[in-house]
Amino acid sequence: MRAYVRRTVRTGLAVAAATAVMAGNVSAAHAASPAGTGEDHAAVQRIMDRVVEEHGIPGMIAEVRDGEQRWIGKAGVSDLKTGRERAINERVRVGSATKTFTGALILRLEAAGKLSLDDTVEKWLPNVVKGNGNDGSKISVRLLLNQRSGLRNPYLTQPLADMISSPAWYPRRFDWYPLEKVVKHGMELKPYKPNERFIYSNVNYFLLAMIAEKATGKSYATLIKEQIAKPLGLTGTYMPERNDMRIHGPHPRHYSKLWAWLEDPNAKIYDVTENNAATAGAAGGMVSTLPDLNKLTRALAAGTFLPPKQHKEMWTTISTADALPAEQWLPNTKYGTGVHDLKLTCGVTVHSTGGMFNGSYTYAMSSRDGKHSLAINMNGDWAKDKTEHPVNWLIEAATAEFCGE
Repeated sequence: MRAYVRRTVRTGLAVAAATAVMAGNVSAAHAASPAGTGEDHAAVQRIMDRVVEEHGIPGMIAEVRDGEQRWIGKAGVSDLKTGRERAINERVRVGSATKTFTGALILRLEAAGKLSLDDTVEKWLPNVVKGNGNDGSKISVRLLLNQRSGLRNPYLTQPLADMISSPAWYPRRFDWYPLEKVVKHGMELKPYKPNERFIYSNVNYFLLAMIAEKATGKSYATLIKEQIAKPLGLTGTYMPERNDMRIHGPHPRHYSKLWAWLEDPNAKIYDVTENNAATAGAAGGMVSTLPDLNKLTRALAAGTFLPPKQHKEMWTTISTADALPAEQWLPNTKYGTGVHDLKLTCGVTVHSTGGMFNGSYTYAMSSRDGKHSLAINMNGDWAKDKTEHPVNWLIEAATAEFCGE
């Protein structure tokens, strides 16, 4: 899973605290817990308790919506220094879940006649995708959305890899790295043919944001506010502007070992809450809350937010099994337009989004009818050893909730 670890941190994609994190400072809040698939959600709670106690993750929190019923569970803390508990209104950096917002935005703009998914990159961004075999005239907006453009992921190469996902990033966390420069790095890599294989690359979503801005004359942050957050009533969601280092509103501290735990389980823990997250842009820079992500995921799954044509386009998912070995993505998934279908071990498939940003893992998933959903976050990004992986715990929680396992 290491390739997945390295990639998600770049999607985009907390603490100067003792390495001995709390064990036993665990609590749970239950509100109107219906019996059902999740059996009062006790299994989800046990998973969160175990992760905090055994792996030293500072805190976890989850929100389940099942019809009109709501359940909230939490374990650990938001702040290692003060011991403040996790809270459901906290805003977190959601990493690649940002791609879901971007995908929905592009589909909304298509529905409004601002662009077409059949448009080429060259039409909107002349001479941006070119050189070394890269050709924007052969890549459609749809292929960018589906991660099948053939464009490579420059974050898997040096020097971008270490700059984003190692302790070398920490002293540079406030630096601004232009997204256009990342795209340019991508053009230095020889591409695959358009639609030849699944290649998970932030470059695709940087280009989508650039196209959206060109088609509307508005900034990406403004478009997210006008086209997604406001219509859905997402009160805790926003895209940070350049050089805005803080998370505005209530939030947990974000703690990271910056992937050094893969070699040293006792690696230093950093507080990475403040950083220039706008450098992750439309691929991984968003701030949101679990209630907002549940609301978004349910609306997108049920088809209540996008017109029928665009809803069908979003969930016309494509296999990710042909990804390159070095770029393997989540198993048992099919990718749509910034979203994915995740098939759980019991055979149930959930409509999903998720992402990682240094110090934060977030996942949100919904039944196809949008009636049953789970959103979950952890404000740490390591495991006690490299035989485990944080994303597996989030999928384990989904399995417990939707399969009753």
